[in-house]
Amino acid sequence: MLFNIPARNCKSNVLRAMERREVPMKHLFDGGELNVYDQKIANLSAGAPGPDLLGLSAEKFQQATEKRIKYELNNSSFLFQYGPTIGTTEFRKTLASFLTEGYHSEVHMSDLVQTSGATNGLHLILSTLVDLAGVIFVDEYTYMIALETIAQFNTMKIVPVPLDEDGPNVDSLQALIDQHRFEATKGKLFWGVYYTIPTFHNPTGIVFSAEKCQQLIRLARETDILIACDDVYNLLHYDDPTAPPPKRLFAYDIADMGRMDGWRGNVISNGSFSKILSPGIRLGWMECPPRCVEAFRNSGVLKSGGAANNYTGGVVCTLIQMGLAQRQLEHYSTNYSMRLNAMAETLVEHLPKVCSFRKPKGGYFVWIRFPTHVDCAEFNRYCLEKYSVSAIPGIRFSITGEARHFIRLTFAFHEPDYLRRSVKTFCQAAADYLAIVSSP
Repeated sequence: MLFNIPARNCKSNVLRAMERREVPMKHLFDGGELNVYDQKIANLSAGAPGPDLLGLSAEKFQQATEKRIKYELNNSSFLFQYGPTIGTTEFRKTLASFLTEGYHSEVHMSDLVQTSGATNGLHLILSTLVDLAGVIFVDEYTYMIALETIAQFNTMKIVPVPLDEDGPNVDSLQALIDQHRFEATKGKLFWGVYYTIPTFHNPTGIVFSAEKCQQLIRLARETDILIACDDVYNLLHYDDPTAPPPKRLFAYDIADMGRMDGWRGNVISNGSFSKILSPGIRLGWMECPPRCVEAFRNSGVLKSGGAANNYTGGVVCTLIQMGLAQRQLEHYSTNYSMRLNAMAETLVEHLPKVCSFRKPKGGYFVWIRFPTHVDCAEFNRYCLEKYSVSAIPGIRFSITGEARHFIRLTFAFHEPDYLRRSVKTFCQAAADYLAIVSSP
C-alpha cells in the first residue's frame, strides 16, 4: 500500500532536518554570557592565558615560523610531509633538552611521544593501552573536562578515590584495585588506569608528597595498573623560579630502576604547551616507559595520520632552539605569580573567615572551602546574577556530585588589578550570601 504524502510537507520536513545552528565564534569562550574577553562579567573560571600574554607568544611564533619556513624551503620541506608516528627525532631530541632544563631532571628523547595536547594524550592512552572493559580510577575531585573525556569511553568503569591533603588515600586505592581487578584482554597492556594530577592539582592546587608518590609507584607495580599523570602545570612553579619544580611521578618510577633492561614502567607523564606557550597551537607530549612508546609507535591512528600536529612541532622545535620558548615560559611564570599574589592577597583580606583556602605554589587555581551547608552551585548563580562574577562550583569536579561546598577560582587569564577588583566583589558576594543562607 502506498501512502500519498503531499510534496510540500515532505519538502518542509527535509528542510527542517537540514537546518544547522551556527553561532559565530572566534575562540572557545565566545558565544555566551561568560565570554571571558567581555569583562562586564568577571569570569574567574577560564584556565587559559590572557590576551596580553598570548600577544607576546604570537610575536615569538612569528620569528620562529619565518626561520623554519626558510629552512624547509631549502631542505625538501619534510615538515609538510606525514611525520613519524611518535614525532620526528629532531622534535623529541629538542623537547627532551627543553624539559631536562625545566625539570632539573634528565628526560630521554626515546621516552617521548608527540601529541596534539594533553587531552589528545589522554584519549590515546585510554584507546591504545587500556582494556575497553577496564577501570579508570580518578581522584574524588579532578579536572572536570577529563571526566567528560573519560565518560565517552562508556564501556569502562569510573571509580573515585578519596583525596588527602598530600595526595590520594593509597589504602583506599589499594582496596578499590583489589575489588575491581581482572585480567586484561590480549593486546592491551593494562586492565586499569589511575588518572591524576600530582603537581599543582586541578582543582585543589596540592602537590603529592614524596611519600605518596613512592607508595603509588609500589602499588602500580604490584597491581600492574597504569598511572596517567596530567602534568600540564609542572613547569609553572612560583616560589623560586631558579629552584627545581616538584619531582614528577614518572621520575619516581625510573629512580630506583636506573633505566635497567626489563624496566616495564607504570607511569605516563602527559604534558602540553597549552599553559606555557599557547593553547591554540595544539601541541603536547607524553613521557612513557618503553612498552607504552612501542604501543603508540604501532598505533593504527598514529600510523595513518603520522605524528600529531607535525607542522607545529617543527615550528616549536625552532622556537626552543632559538631560546624563545624558554623566554616565553619565564614571562608566563612571572605574570602568573603576580596574578596569584593579587588573588591570594585579596582573599586573605576580604574572604569571610568561615571560608578557607590554601595559596598554591604553582599552577592556575585556588580552591576555596565554604561551610558545609553552603551549595556553591547556588552561590555561583547568586554571584553571577547579583554581582556579575562567576567561578566554577566544586560539584563540576566530582564524578559522584560531591564537593558542593567548594568553588574554584582561576588567576591565569586576568591582569592583577582586574583580579583585585573582581575577587573583592566575589568576597562581598560570599559575605552577603552567607548572611542569607545562615539566617534563621
